[in-house]
Amino acid sequence: YTQSVYVASKEYRDNTPFSLLFLITCNTLPIIQSRVFHLLLYLTKTSIFARVPSSSPTFLTKVKILLPTPMEVKLWNDKREREMYENFAELFAIIKATEKLEKAYVRDIISPAEYEAECQKLIAHFKTLSSTLKDTVPSIEQFHDTYKMDCPAALNRLVTSGVPATVEHRAAAATSSASSASVVAECVQNFITAMDSLKLNMIAVDQVHPLLSDLSSSLNKLLILPSDFEGKTKMREWLSRLSKMGAADELTEQQARQLHFDLESSYNSFMAALPSAGT
Repeated sequence: YTQSVYVASKEYRDNTPFSLLFLITCNTLPIIQSRVFHLLLYLTKTSIFARVPSSSPTFLTKVKILLPTPMEVKLWNDKREREMYENFAELFAIIKATEKLEKAYVRDIISPAEYEAECQKLIAHFKTLSSTLKDTVPSIEQFHDTYKMDCPAALNRLVTSGVPATVEHRAAAATSSASSASVVAECVQNFITAMDSLKLNMIAVDQVHPLLSDLSSSLNKLLILPSDFEGKTKMREWLSRLSKMGAADELTEQQARQLHFDLESSYNSFMAALPSAGT
């Protein structure tokens, strides 16, 4: 080890090519290689190398590291693009809030009344915003997957169902007057209102959806109706279909006729179910 160090320092002072020094180091044992290497690093700070002429070859070079210059990154190019991203943020927030609300309701953290009021508000905001973004966000599911949101309950509530869970699956703990004559009258009124609106050519989604939502809610209040009642099933199907359309979209003539037929068929089934319940 001492001989290797002596040779290394002496030969280097005599301007012997550095390859000889490297060969001497590599031919030693691994532990000696390591120590010679560390000693060479130490020798760079001593007077041994200070006496080496400037023309002598050196193996250490100063490297100047250039850091990248900070630059400004714009999040948008114009006012229109800025508004688009702000709308994206609003849509993202609505979906996330709905997911949290659904979990809070399932865990019984909030009451059904509070849940229903807040859920109706989020659904209304979602319908309005999704109609605004229908050109830039044609698919809510694709938006959900693009930003890796992982909100299946919110997608089901906002896109598939379109109504709060308390409306879709009315709890058995409804009030004892749920099957009273006033609720039956409410159902009849909602049936007639929905059918008359179609006859008056009120076929826009934001006109039809609230009427069907009210009808579905009133039908779910009647405990005398089974869960697979024709009117409940058809209203859920239509609400799901309308939830995937924009608020300003209109039903085609064929869709309007089919909806009127389903309403009339459900109304007849509803009236036929009342005598069997003794009402």
